[in-house]
Amino acid sequence: MLDTLHRIVKAVNAAPDLEHALAIIVTQVKKAVDADVCSVYLTDFERRDHVLKATEGLFQDAVDKVRLPYHRGLIGLVCERAEPVNLADAPSHSRYLFTHETGETQYKGFLGVPIIQNRKVLGVLVVRQIDKRTFADGEVTFLFTLAAQLAGAITHAQASGNLTTPNDLSPPKRFLRGQPGAPGVALGTAVVVYPPADLEAVPDKPAQYPEQEEEDFRTAVAAVVEDLMAIEDRFEESLPAEDRALFDAWLMMLGSDSLIGNTVRRIHEGNWASGALRETIEEHAKVFDAMEDIYLRERASDVRDLGRRILMHLQQKVSTPSDYPKTTILVGDEVSALQLAEVPHGYLTGVVSAHGASFSHVAILARAMEVPAVMGLSNMPVSRMEGRSLILDGYLGRVYVSPAPSVVQEYRRLADEDRELHQELEADRDLPCETTDGTRVPLYLNTGLISELNTLGIEESEGVGLYRTELPFMVRDSFPGESVQVTNYRKVLKTFHPRPVTIRTLDIGGDKPLPYFPVNESNPFLGWRGIRISLDHPEIFLTQVRAILRAAIGLNNLRLLLPMISHVQEVDDALMLIQRAHDELIEEGFEVTMPKIGVMIEVPAAVYQVEALARRIDFLSIGTNDLTQYLLAVDRNNAHVAEIYNDLHPAVLRALIQIVTSAKALQREVSVCGEMAGNPAAALLLLGMGVDSLSMNGGSLLRVKWVIRSVSCGRAKELLQAALRYERASEVKALLSNALEDMGLGGLMRAGR
Repeated sequence: MLDTLHRIVKAVNAAPDLEHALAIIVTQVKKAVDADVCSVYLTDFERRDHVLKATEGLFQDAVDKVRLPYHRGLIGLVCERAEPVNLADAPSHSRYLFTHETGETQYKGFLGVPIIQNRKVLGVLVVRQIDKRTFADGEVTFLFTLAAQLAGAITHAQASGNLTTPNDLSPPKRFLRGQPGAPGVALGTAVVVYPPADLEAVPDKPAQYPEQEEEDFRTAVAAVVEDLMAIEDRFEESLPAEDRALFDAWLMMLGSDSLIGNTVRRIHEGNWASGALRETIEEHAKVFDAMEDIYLRERASDVRDLGRRILMHLQQKVSTPSDYPKTTILVGDEVSALQLAEVPHGYLTGVVSAHGASFSHVAILARAMEVPAVMGLSNMPVSRMEGRSLILDGYLGRVYVSPAPSVVQEYRRLADEDRELHQELEADRDLPCETTDGTRVPLYLNTGLISELNTLGIEESEGVGLYRTELPFMVRDSFPGESVQVTNYRKVLKTFHPRPVTIRTLDIGGDKPLPYFPVNESNPFLGWRGIRISLDHPEIFLTQVRAILRAAIGLNNLRLLLPMISHVQEVDDALMLIQRAHDELIEEGFEVTMPKIGVMIEVPAAVYQVEALARRIDFLSIGTNDLTQYLLAVDRNNAHVAEIYNDLHPAVLRALIQIVTSAKALQREVSVCGEMAGNPAAALLLLGMGVDSLSMNGGSLLRVKWVIRSVSCGRAKELLQAALRYERASEVKALLSNALEDMGLGGLMRAGR
């Protein structure tokens, strides 16, 4: 039975469309379980009935014509229960419904299995027998597995318009669901892009002439460097410096000893250039793949993309430019930032990537270019998207394929609203971020995106609320020395001077190993990471702290932040080491000053020790991403449970209130630096709690400022009290959506669609 299952699944996956997939299912299943009939009924949610879509054993003329109303018959019973119904004598059941249009005789044996996707019953897979028969457990499991395969195919068909019947010729209103990558609404034509070369297909081969192989490799790298510099020049006018610096990060990667040196070493160990490149790229990418941090994990795709680019030049291939329409929506299995950059200026309307997340470089560039993007549509049939008319909703992560005129009309209206919203946001650009009753709420920037900065140019921010220091450590073959770190940190401190910059000490380990400092653990979420590694390796911590203190000499805008604190001893030990680094530098003649020091509250244990922590430090920064994940015991990157992750959960709100209340009792500043801070609706609640400042990515600054400038602290406190009366995150979200609508800011929330 298992071999049969694998064969059917393979055939279904290879089917060109849903009609062929259903035909394969009903034919093969009927044969596999030796049944007299196999049929598939699909649910029409708009007409509230179940349609016969395929059958082997009943009249073919009945397909697309026979409709069974909701809650009627055994098909309706399977849908109601969302579980199998297995009957030896179906006609004797009270819910049995005879349908003569199908040519049905008095079939007795009945097994119906629901086809379920995202908790919704999309239809029923049925087998029938003339004689009395209770189907075996193995046969039930067999149908269950095939029903799961059908669920994905049905979702594709519904979204792309391939699931219509002669009695329902209206275009589809359904959509493919992904993750929001960049906000906005786009209407355009799909242009499908593919990787320039297949790195995984490269075999190992002996290097007959290692010196020539090395020369070819270095020539290919130089060609990619030239390509990158040319693309960066094209974006000089349209992208701010901090986003163009993404190209500098790639260039730095191409010049790193770890990439060049390791590949050359492998060449001289006997592998030809392409094989050596494949090994090196995969070695680097796997380090990033294993990381918990979303942003850092997404860097694996950048590494592989650079590898493919080098391979393309090694193979002496030339990239063939696509024919881009003026409303191009770039679609791909894994769209790269370089592919995005190759679209002619002004032609790019949107980006849709089957893989990737909001922290991938293509999403970051899309936000910087103000181009809507949807990421992570794992069920998208990329090969069938070329030339299709698309609507992209970057707020909700939806993509409509060949949309109905009514859907087009609605989204054109929303696109017009977006343009008006953008104009209103721009009007607030130079105004202070303060409530209607005069309370100032500084908005800071989360960065650390790159290790070398020319200028960040985010004029709207009042400084940096979180500067991540991990990436400069990750693109090297060994720990960076003190002088190298001084140069990196001083760039960001000078760029924002005199505005404050909060630099977080190294947050690696467990799920974020360095290539030269691997940490292998069975449970990295709860493992050796962050401050734990820093304290266990004081030589690493002291070098970094010395570099940070030296970088701030004469600027005095530094704030130091300690990550992953779970008990007070960690703070005591870290403060002792910071004081030691300070004293050593003074003795060496450096005119360093002791900065304000804070801790991140991102572990539930720290929530209940805020007062003890606050007595030791100057400020607290709440990392809502990890705090929410730990409080709800949800890995938000796990597709099975990601929907449970919600920072508006009542437990999260009450934890935040406890943190703020405890910190205020000791007159300590409290900042929020997670995604919650950049959510305009959630900002209302944080304002009501009395949070002192918010830190977010650059794309959220103006939206959050607009909300804060439109509300009073009193109103924010009222909304917070109302939110605390609810027991569900969905109710809190609805409350905030309605509040923004009442304030005339409904354009910031797209949840109602």
